[in-house]
Amino acid sequence: MLHIPTEPIGSVPRPDALIDAIVSGRPAAEIAALQERALSDTIQRFEATGSTLITDGEQLKSSFVTYPFDGSDQIVPGGMRIDFADGHHRQLPLLAKGPFRFASYADKYVAEARKRTRSPIKQAVISASALSLIYPAEGIPGYSREAFLADLVNECEKDIRRCLQAGAEKVQIDFTEGRLSLKLDPSGGVLQQFISLINMVCDRFSPEERTTLGVHVCPGGDHDSTHSADVDYAGLLAQLFQLHVGNFYLQLASEPDRRKVLATIKQYMQPGQRVFIGVTDVINDRVETPEEVRDRVLEAAEFIPLAQLGTTDDCGFSPFCDDRSTTREVAFSKIKARVEGTRLAEQILAERALVR
Repeated sequence: MLHIPTEPIGSVPRPDALIDAIVSGRPAAEIAALQERALSDTIQRFEATGSTLITDGEQLKSSFVTYPFDGSDQIVPGGMRIDFADGHHRQLPLLAKGPFRFASYADKYVAEARKRTRSPIKQAVISASALSLIYPAEGIPGYSREAFLADLVNECEKDIRRCLQAGAEKVQIDFTEGRLSLKLDPSGGVLQQFISLINMVCDRFSPEERTTLGVHVCPGGDHDSTHSADVDYAGLLAQLFQLHVGNFYLQLASEPDRRKVLATIKQYMQPGQRVFIGVTDVINDRVETPEEVRDRVLEAAEFIPLAQLGTTDDCGFSPFCDDRSTTREVAFSKIKARVEGTRLAEQILAERALVR
């Protein structure tokens, strides 16, 4: 029987009360209590959408990229600055000393979510390539970049493995810097370095384990703006499917020429890889109808074999904890439309298969 899986990316907007507490620096105990309430509410809302695989909405994360540093004494401010099209920016920290270790692992989010649901859980983790950017250009005395990268690969493997051991059904590696790398280095050299580094982590898992691993790419999505939407998607897609994972979660709904992107995906995807195409635009507050989602899935089915097709959202709805650009109501309405629209497309495609 035909089945088109549909999965979220990760984050959903935090409640206003939680954001207020975080940005105003309220006591840790007060923030933790608000996070717990937000987590329970998020899971209930996810389940109400009909989702068969859910996330914790990243309600407990500082951000999708910085959670490994929570409580760390190894970092200092002043790292790479990432500029967004609307003029705002985010900045990574810098590593001040080695040996590099995560101060926080993502398995704790899986454990907290599992206390509140029996639904299968997907956990997002940050990529080794993104974290590689925290090593300072001038180096660290007594701790070479080579030693740092070896430690980094170990820590990223540990992060993923702990999530799987905690019961995560899927683990998604967030690789939003992939498209950005082509803005920084149009030759593609940095992109190839990033892909090689991620593969060093993924190659430590068995072929069976890699079917549960995936990679998410997008042009960034923060405060309803992007950092690399002006970069030709084809440059990334031509290299992306070299990654040694079973699942690819690709932003698509917000692309101006979806058919061009789908043709590129068809050209480069490989057997055994499932492509989850974005069918909801997370930086546009207009909620898609299930019928719009259905039509986007049917369009994608012209290019991607049904056995390798899935659907997702273009990105997380709120990858940083202070992002108020989208409401929880809009986010969950979009998620529900994705689930319902995917089912509508699934029914049509199943009927077409019977006729053939």
